[in-house]
Amino acid sequence: MLDIRRASRHDALDTYAIRRQAILWQCTEAYDAALAQAWADVPFTEGYAALVAEHFHLACMGDTIVATGMLDLDSGELGALFVLPAFMGRGIARAMVEHLEGIARAEGLEAVNLDSTPNAAAFYRRCGYTGDALSVYQSPFGLELSCIPMRKVLVGV
Repeated sequence: MLDIRRASRHDALDTYAIRRQAILWQCTEAYDAALAQAWADVPFTEGYAALVAEHFHLACMGDTIVATGMLDLDSGELGALFVLPAFMGRGIARAMVEHLEGIARAEGLEAVNLDSTPNAAAFYRRCGYTGDALSVYQSPFGLELSCIPMRKVLVGV
């Protein structure tokens, strides 16, 4: 059974490992292998651990963390949606999106936004997000990643 819970700082290394595996498994379709590897190899930092503790939620099956998701209520940003490759295709990502959107609604957000990797845009569209324009995400580590800014209105939905 899938359980979604808040993350803590103690979960940061596990979330980092899931992020890395998901990037290397799926994002080489959207980015060349060297760029995907560089993104996956961004170093683990205390800043990342703090972000996990403040904004992340984890999908768990038993004692195993199988996916991550982030919601920043101040900016309305949903992100860091990563699923372990062995658990992809089971509806876990959709369950996480619905969970995070439920929190956003409960907190009074009218809409949420995200920057999708090109390979994930179709998934987000199936979840009700809109956006087609290609943009560039500038990572804090100097990487430039193609992305598609997307938005979903929550009010009245």
